[in-house]
Amino acid sequence: MADVRDLRIVIIGAGMGGLGTALAFAKKGFKHIDVFETASNLGFVGAGIQMPPNVVRVLSRLGCWDEIFAEATNVKATSIRQGSTNAELSHVEMPDIEEKYGFPHCTGHRSSLAGGLFNGCKKESAIKFHFSTALVRVNSFAGKPVITLKPRDGDEYTLETDILLAADGIKSVTRTQMLAELGTEAQEEDTGQAAYRIMLKRSEMEHDPEMLALLDSDTVVRWVGEKRHIIAYPVSNKQIYNLSSAQPDVNFASATNATYTTKGSKAAMLKVYEDFCPLVHRMLNLVPDGEVCEWKLRSHKPLPTWVHGSVALLGDACHPTLPHLSQGAAMAIEDGAVLAEVVSKIPADKARDPGTITKALKVYELLRKPHCTALVDLAAHSGRILHLGEGKAKEERDREFAQNGKLGTVPDKWASPDVQKMIYSHDCVKEAVENFDRLFATL
Repeated sequence: MADVRDLRIVIIGAGMGGLGTALAFAKKGFKHIDVFETASNLGFVGAGIQMPPNVVRVLSRLGCWDEIFAEATNVKATSIRQGSTNAELSHVEMPDIEEKYGFPHCTGHRSSLAGGLFNGCKKESAIKFHFSTALVRVNSFAGKPVITLKPRDGDEYTLETDILLAADGIKSVTRTQMLAELGTEAQEEDTGQAAYRIMLKRSEMEHDPEMLALLDSDTVVRWVGEKRHIIAYPVSNKQIYNLSSAQPDVNFASATNATYTTKGSKAAMLKVYEDFCPLVHRMLNLVPDGEVCEWKLRSHKPLPTWVHGSVALLGDACHPTLPHLSQGAAMAIEDGAVLAEVVSKIPADKARDPGTITKALKVYELLRKPHCTALVDLAAHSGRILHLGEGKAKEERDREFAQNGKLGTVPDKWASPDVQKMIYSHDCVKEAVENFDRLFATL
């Protein structure tokens, strides 16, 4: 009898979602997992990343959390401040996150999370990486998918697989071709927002007592102002302070490149935050001229489907999100864990049946799409609240901030106890295990 673990799994993209998916399939015993990545290596752009309990739960099961946690900051509080004055609007203590949800909420360096996942993958003989290799096209979705690949220094070739999983990001080639075959297209949305991402070294901050206090804390700080904010926290064993902003997309170069990034102007950045407090100014002024990088924050409307034939989308390929809830990478890694779980549950006598594979992938979509869509919407909603200008709505927001979460809600939804409970208690794998048979039977 066929063994579902003999199915060939091809993953496009070695970002957080692709790495997490590969490792999740290996841990479920799949024997043939190929990961194709356009870049020549995993040289992640230096930036901080948040790792909330819902994804730490998955990383722990994958056996790679201890290595990542060694360099992480275990967040114990959040401070939300008026950008112009540095006055604290709200201080929400989070000392018992691990006690409540079984796992901590941490911040870390993006390369630490990627490195931990990659090291986990390298221990699995079933996983093979193919760097410097781009997906050119998906030639067929039904039956056994056939794709065309192009090595950077080689000729195009075709490859047949049993299941194709696309973790190829916001500009997903797979998504574009999938929707075209279904007679539709992704409706991309310009969020009107852009972001600066800044990493300050301890050696640059230690001369300033106020900066050093931020770096040595276990606190995530958010400075808010009209239509813009900055969120900041320590990473890399508190040797680096990460700042990430969100502001109106008015300084960005008119033509975007493949990654929606551009070299930004330090003068323009300082102008955007000119009415913020001196502490923020001192940090922004530490950024060297010529090293300002700005990201467009992109999104698209919910897709009609994430699955076609034996092909499924995951992560930013199907649910890109604004960063205001700090769930982007978490959702992608969770997607991979759920995909591995549902595919592993394909009945042995149907392991080679394309129709059954499609049904299993559809169960993944039924499990993940409502949850991820809710989080994407909540992130956008939180951004609108954070960026309020003067008026009654802002006054009411600030009154709620002053309660410090004692009423169970905080306007900054990332820090809100009710939202944390909804997201952090969510066990995506447990949900898949408990609901697979019921959902599979409906298809």
